[in-house]
Parts: sequence; structure tokens; C-alpha cells
Amino acid sequence: MRYKVFVTRSIPESARKKLEALYAVEMWDSENTPVPRGILETKIEEIDGLYCLLTETIDEELLSRSKNLKVVSNMAVGYNNIDITAASKRRISVTNTPGVLTETTADLTFSLLMATARRIVEASDYLREGQWQTWSPMQLTGQDIFGATIGIIGMGRIGEAVAKRAKGFDMRVLYHNRSRKPEVENHLGIEYADLQSLLKEADYVCVMTPLTPETKGLIGKDELSLMKNSAILINTARGGIVDENALYEALVDGTIWAAGLDVFDQEPVDLNHPLLTLPNVTTLPHIGSASIKTRTTMAELAAENLIEVLEGRTCKNVINSEPQRRV
Repeated sequence: MRYKVFVTRSIPESARKKLEALYAVEMWDSENTPVPRGILETKIEEIDGLYCLLTETIDEELLSRSKNLKVVSNMAVGYNNIDITAASKRRISVTNTPGVLTETTADLTFSLLMATARRIVEASDYLREGQWQTWSPMQLTGQDIFGATIGIIGMGRIGEAVAKRAKGFDMRVLYHNRSRKPEVENHLGIEYADLQSLLKEADYVCVMTPLTPETKGLIGKDELSLMKNSAILINTARGGIVDENALYEALVDGTIWAAGLDVFDQEPVDLNHPLLTLPNVTTLPHIGSASIKTRTTMAELAAENLIEVLEGRTCKNVINSEPQRRV
């Protein structure tokens, strides 16, 4: 009897065909609408493999409904949407897609930094709205990037890739990480700093750390107060790492100069969110890895991860490596 697999969103054909060649696959065929929770609750009772996105909350209550589920394959690097403890307790393997989106996300991070610093979106709107009447010396002036100091919080793969781009702009690179990385310091010519020193010295603070219980709310009122009033905060990691209320207040009262955000605590972000009212905030709809090549590769890797677990092969991308497989 073929395994049953449920895919929670329309995925690239190449990834779908990998699954359909082996299993009975049902897919929630929508590009822009998440699968309703009720449908997911029904499907999980009968499937062997779940292929999901960050938009799905795979919690204890949902997993408790499963009877045959062996693997949850998350098409993402992060997995804060999944209760790993609950999955492990039921010997359900959880996989992710690391590595393949590193360079693409680093490109987006640096693009967002540049767009925020030079007020690109604001300037484009200024022109399109017919406000450009003349040239003036201080019109839409922004912050310099070349030769500035960047502070990177979280020196994983993406953090390292951002550091490489920053060195191309002759920037001084500071980083803060759970553990120091001397080999990366030597290779890239970057400096380790404690969090307070990084916040005080950096012209650009880039949040690149995973969202965990330890990092939730890591950047709050106290941390923002340490930053320069000319500094810019960039977050392309997870929204919950930054206290959005504190960030709004810091931007309004001039504690910091601007922010560039690809992520929010609640996604999609409410259009009435206070941060969306500010001209010194550049916002994006969580597109860090959104290149055609990278998203296709992610989708294929998520399919391969699911297949490896169901076929009883060793999968290097299992997060909770102990369960490997429920029999």
C-alpha cells in the first residue's frame, strides 16, 4: 500500500512530481491561501507524510490527531511553527531546508539595508505621486553605506554571507553570536562584540538569528536605546525577535533613524499595523528567499527530505534526529 502525503500549498511541479512518483499525494492547490486548520486536522488523521510551510502551525493538538504520521517536512530553514518536542514524543521526524537559501537571503538582506539607508521606496513614491518639483540639496538624503559599521546578530550561514557582502563595501563588521567563531573572524576579517557594544557602535544592526525562546524579544526598548540615533535596524530573520511596539516608539521619537523589515510577529501583517504608517520603515512581505531558483530548490529539497524519511534512509536534514522514523 502506497504512503499518503498531504502538501499544504501549491508547490513547483518538479517537487510535486518527485512525490507523486512514489506516493498518493493530495495538495491544497492554492498559491496564496493557507490550508484551513479544519482541513489540516482532518487530513493529518490519515496521512503518513506532511509537507508544510511556515504558515502552518504544527502543534501538540494537531499532532495528537495523527495515527500514521512519520514525517513533517517543512519547506523552510526555520521551524518555529512546529512543536518539535511533541513530534519527537510521537517519533515523528521533522525536516527543514537549510543551506539552499543562504546567498539569496543574504542578497535580500543587503538590498533591504541599501533601500532603507538611501530611502529608495520613499523616493520612488515621491516621484510617482508628483511631488518632485525641483532638485534641492537635502532632498531625500539618506545614510552612507560604504565605510560604515555593520553589526550582525547571529553568525550562521546567512550572517556570514551578509558579512562577505559588507566587506565589499569596505564596512567594519561586528558580530554577536551564541558562540564565538574565531575561524570566521580570521577568514572574513570581522570582530566579535558583546550585544551591548555591537548596538552602541553599529550604524546598521542586522538581525539574523533564529527565533527561539531565548531570542524572542531580544531587541526591545532597552536594546534600541543603546543604538545611535542615526542607526538603522534590519530584520530578515523572524518578527518575534524584535519588540514591534518598542521599535515603533524608537522610530517615532528618533531613538533610531530607520528600519527595514522583511518579517513581522504576525504574518501577514495587519495593514493597520503602526509600523506601516511610518515613512522611515521599509517593509517587505517575507521574501528573503524569494528567487525562482531558490524557492524551486527549497521545494525539491523538502520533497527529497520527506522521501528519505518515508523510505527509511538517513536524512541529513532531520531536526529531531533521535526519532528518525515512527514504525
